[in-house]
Amino acid sequence: MDTKAKDDAMQLAEDARQADWEAVSFTAEVFKGNFRWDLLHPFPAQPADDKKIGDDYIEKIRPVIEKYIDPWDIDEKGEYPPEALDAMAAVGLFGMKIPKEYGGLGLSVTNYGRVLGFIGGYCATTVAYLSAHQSIGVPQPLKEFGTEEQKRKYLPRLAKGEISAFALTEPGVGSDPARMTTIATPSADGKYYVLNGDKLWCTNVTDPKTTLIAVLARTPDKVLPNGKSLPQISCFVVETAWPGVERVRRSRFMGLRGIANGVVAFKDVKVPAENLIGKPGEGLKIALATLNVGRLGIPAAAIGGGMALVDDAKWWTSTRQQWGQPVGKHQAVAKMISGYMAQLFAMKAMVNVACAFADHKNADIRLEAAAAKYWCSETLWKMYDDYLQVRGGRGYENAKSLYERGERPTAVEMGLRDARINRIFEGSSQVMHLIMAREALDTHFKLVMPILQPKPGQKVTKSEAMMKAAGFYGTWLPKLFLPDTGGHLEAKHLSERNRKHLAYAAKTSKLLARRLFATMAKYGPKLEKEQIILGNFVDIGVDLFVMGSTLSYADHLVATNPADQSPQELADLFCREARRRIEGNFRAVKSNFNRSYNKVAGLLMDGKLDWLAEGSINPIPPKYRDWEKNDYEHPATGAGQRAAAAAGKEAA
Repeated sequence: MDTKAKDDAMQLAEDARQADWEAVSFTAEVFKGNFRWDLLHPFPAQPADDKKIGDDYIEKIRPVIEKYIDPWDIDEKGEYPPEALDAMAAVGLFGMKIPKEYGGLGLSVTNYGRVLGFIGGYCATTVAYLSAHQSIGVPQPLKEFGTEEQKRKYLPRLAKGEISAFALTEPGVGSDPARMTTIATPSADGKYYVLNGDKLWCTNVTDPKTTLIAVLARTPDKVLPNGKSLPQISCFVVETAWPGVERVRRSRFMGLRGIANGVVAFKDVKVPAENLIGKPGEGLKIALATLNVGRLGIPAAAIGGGMALVDDAKWWTSTRQQWGQPVGKHQAVAKMISGYMAQLFAMKAMVNVACAFADHKNADIRLEAAAAKYWCSETLWKMYDDYLQVRGGRGYENAKSLYERGERPTAVEMGLRDARINRIFEGSSQVMHLIMAREALDTHFKLVMPILQPKPGQKVTKSEAMMKAAGFYGTWLPKLFLPDTGGHLEAKHLSERNRKHLAYAAKTSKLLARRLFATMAKYGPKLEKEQIILGNFVDIGVDLFVMGSTLSYADHLVATNPADQSPQELADLFCREARRRIEGNFRAVKSNFNRSYNKVAGLLMDGKLDWLAEGSINPIPPKYRDWEKNDYEHPATGAGQRAAAAAGKEAA
């Protein structure tokens, strides 16, 4: 193991974090044993005037979407129609999140999410275009960190329909930016930076209409007081028309077959110093802050993906006969389809809560955004997989084929392929686990790490840190063992069953905090290596957040329309399943075989399991086995991009 590389990566990630919690976070409080029902209840329903803005805009874009976009044709041909992008620009879809003073629509986060959900139920490729442009592309970092000059120069262009992209990933760098090889070298006079390197899987970059890219690159290292150097990542606005910017090739994928995603290379590109967003070295901080809100685009669109199949599910389960009765009457099918409906209900609840937090700016949404992205992407995949099973062969057959045979078409197989990337986009589920685990442990890290791993020059002595920790834990721990009276859990419209779920969630929050603290005491600094155990704890916290959101949503809907008690059934079913998952995760923390995973993985990596594949055929067809000849040149080093990626930081 390269200890220095690991330390650099950890320090870089830690420096990029938002160190303080400026506002309360429901999920962060859950991990501390404090179930803040008051943050979720009354349910933060969208204000009527803002809802009307969203309603009117969705009706405005509906005919545009239906006229210019054929998602099945895009999936089949793998090409996105340019005229659709022009039509979308004409109705302001590329300026939804851009403030009105810069030519955009200035929609609320909730309405932006509603639009993505509306389109997500029709064409996921279109969502990718819009989300990559606005959720993580140039508009969001400029809004949050750009100068007034930068905003006036670029935001009006983007609002009118010029498309932007975001460039972070490299051939050898995914979630470990310390190994980044794209370099931005400042000129001697400080007027510009010379950019060299290449970026992989850059969504929108191969479309001719994409004119601006937010690029993360290495700038000169920061020298620490102890003489060590720390890698610095900075963020720049780069114009695709500048000399040295080359769109190398477009990549093709399992799903989202119409997206313009690919490789972009930078060779001696002169980037004016005024195109630096924020300060040198703030690139990762800008990227993480952008994603705090930007990540909400994926779960918002996932709601649309879930809603897309509700009508077909009703039709299929009630009209398809098997053994003398509709298939929906068979319990095995009923389990999958009812789970689908309960999960969709929960998805709507948690995303609406997270978007409301973002709009009201009354909560820190780091954990809520990450939880919504993680849970909705995982859940939508399961929903589609279950519904494909319910549909049987007609789920596996594509929509056009069904149509051409004279059967009702449904694009569940396309939806399954499209939804799979959500578990990877904008931070994989495994990375979300690590991010949420770090935030969940933040209070303990601040108190305990100065004792267990004191750093040179830290502000408090080890004895002072011990006194501070003792003071906190002396009052905090006893509270976790006190029974919850439940007086603050007011929800008069919920059924008795759902009120019991609410009491369980509050009680379990305290148990989670106790178990998390005990586990940290057991493992100490080595806990960072127990990623599966941390993932178990994160899943418990996420389920408690979703339970709370779902119960508040059900209470709100029943209060609004007492005649319809269906939200009670959906909330009850979801909470029953969530409680089963929670209990399973607690058991997995206490008793597991995680060490076996490490052992078997080590056997594979050491070549000791090669015998399992003896007698097989090379799955790569013969004409493709010379794939290494396609290794294109890395602009920063002149070497093949794979060699440069393998060299990592040394190549820089």
